[in-house]
Amino acid sequence: MGASSKLQYNVQARKTARKLAEQELFEYAVQCLGRRAFGADELGAKLRLRAARAVDVETTIARLKDIGYLDDGRFAENFALNRAENDGFGRMRVLSDLRARRVPAKIAEKAVAHVFEDRSETDQIEAFIDRKMPSLRAGGKVEDDRALARAWRRLRHAGFSSSGSLAALKRLAKRPELIEEPAEEPEEAES
Repeated sequence: MGASSKLQYNVQARKTARKLAEQELFEYAVQCLGRRAFGADELGAKLRLRAARAVDVETTIARLKDIGYLDDGRFAENFALNRAENDGFGRMRVLSDLRARRVPAKIAEKAVAHVFEDRSETDQIEAFIDRKMPSLRAGGKVEDDRALARAWRRLRHAGFSSSGSLAALKRLAKRPELIEEPAEEPEEAES
């Protein structure tokens, strides 16, 4: 027998969370909401993992809505405002993030439209570049094609339109005439 056969492994089985009755589930939901904000569908999915009975999840969600602890519209509005102001993200990224948080499409679109109604995408892109990519402005006009391509990807990932991103990069490029126009953006499908 080799040395490795003498090793003993202390492997514990993963503990499964105890299933919660209706009142305990409500208290757990309030604790979750105390840690961070949730939309109703996202919180419901979290509660389903802990509920002893599936019907308790719907009862808990309804109770939280009745007392004002859970409001998808308010959540979507605050989330969109935070992502736009604090993170500097564009319209499409914020909308995508809201959908990932299981906010219903109409509520998410309404919140994003409200938050972005008075915002200029050009100003947002300029602020994003200043905050997240200051090296692009540091040395004057940008000559490196790879730096421009990297900036393009970052702007698109941040949720800015192709045309807005392209216009900003042309203003930064030493030879803007070499930057090609992208193909038309497909319309986003309604969800």
